[in-house]
Amino acid sequence: MSFRQIKLVLQREYMTKIRSKAFILATILIPLGFVAFIGVVTGLTLWDTDPVVKIAIADQTEQLYPRLQKIDSTRYINAANLSEDSLRKKVTAEEINGYIFFTDEHINAAKNPELLYGGSGGIGLLSSIENDLEDVIRDERLEQAEVTDEVKQIYGSSVDLDSRKLTKAGEETEDNTGFLSGIGFAMGFIIVMSLFGYGGLLTRSVIEEKTNRIVEVIASSVKPIELLIGKMAGIGALAITQITFWILAFFGISAAAAPVVGMLVDPAEVTGASEVASGVDPAMFQIPSIDPMIFVYFIIFFILGYSMYSTFFAAIGSAVDSETDTQQFMFPVMAPIFIAYFILFRTIESPDSSLSVVGSLIPLFSPIIMTTRIAITDVPFWQIGLSIVLMILTFIGAMWLAAKIYKVGILSYGQSANYKELWKWIKQG
Repeated sequence: MSFRQIKLVLQREYMTKIRSKAFILATILIPLGFVAFIGVVTGLTLWDTDPVVKIAIADQTEQLYPRLQKIDSTRYINAANLSEDSLRKKVTAEEINGYIFFTDEHINAAKNPELLYGGSGGIGLLSSIENDLEDVIRDERLEQAEVTDEVKQIYGSSVDLDSRKLTKAGEETEDNTGFLSGIGFAMGFIIVMSLFGYGGLLTRSVIEEKTNRIVEVIASSVKPIELLIGKMAGIGALAITQITFWILAFFGISAAAAPVVGMLVDPAEVTGASEVASGVDPAMFQIPSIDPMIFVYFIIFFILGYSMYSTFFAAIGSAVDSETDTQQFMFPVMAPIFIAYFILFRTIESPDSSLSVVGSLIPLFSPIIMTTRIAITDVPFWQIGLSIVLMILTFIGAMWLAAKIYKVGILSYGQSANYKELWKWIKQG
């Protein structure tokens, strides 16, 4: 096997694809799409305003309406002198959005309050009104129980959890579990999409050269195994180039977006905590510190994962004469990726669970699951090392099988192979 020949095939594959219009457009459009996403979200936040909602309150207790008025004097209006028929007509005439009747039963917990409304406002309106009613009825019950102000404060207070991470060296650091979970999911998702995208690109490249009979000319001077390795390495180098560009663009855009969004959106000017939560907080674009080893492991597992799966995709391409014929072979290759993708969600929730640990050690799942675990939690080095070793062994075995199929398949024309023929090719090789 000549490494010079492999290098030539790699260069040809890489330069041909990187100069293509489709590759250039895809490389540029993804960062532009991210910029557009930030712009659209920011624009919608600045433009979106909640409509004025009027809820009539018929309060027989004479205690709850004043409390609601203190919460929102615009939303809650007094309807003590109106009958229920009059309120129903006002709702149907769209003069008010809805109404609530309060009696002593609501304060005594014998009955739940009931809102009769026109149906507009959505779940956000219902949730907001429910929270307001919960506050005022609780306060009234405490008032009637003649509890002290200290007890009232206890009932009205909430508890937030602040967390810090203690390293093995005993140092306290900021806990960025939420952010790192997002990074872990992003890395796992990138690998999932890359296996599909670049694997499919490799399959199409093999089919194209085979159907155009270009491979016959190449095979006269290059061994099939050299051609296989060169094509896999060429597409792999293309993938690393594109993903590296996207990652750098993502961090660059995120760093630039924070001050820009900060100038446009001032959280202090947004009324209501729920609106702040649903709006754009400039802090969301500020990037916390990340251990560089996370990205080192991402590259390692990406390369190993791509190397494993690319052998399958190349073998499939050599066994068929058109893309439509690849469907019969795709399911066994795609199934492990889909399974790993579903395990990924469990890993984000609990990276140290048995399913997550075992999934990260299974070679066909490792590229997706292990990178996510490494980003979120401290994975023992023996697990990382064992995962890498198992992936390398799996790659060697997959490469051995794929080379036998590829050797026969690239020079077979006229009819796509089936599983029985593939087994014959493996035995012949």
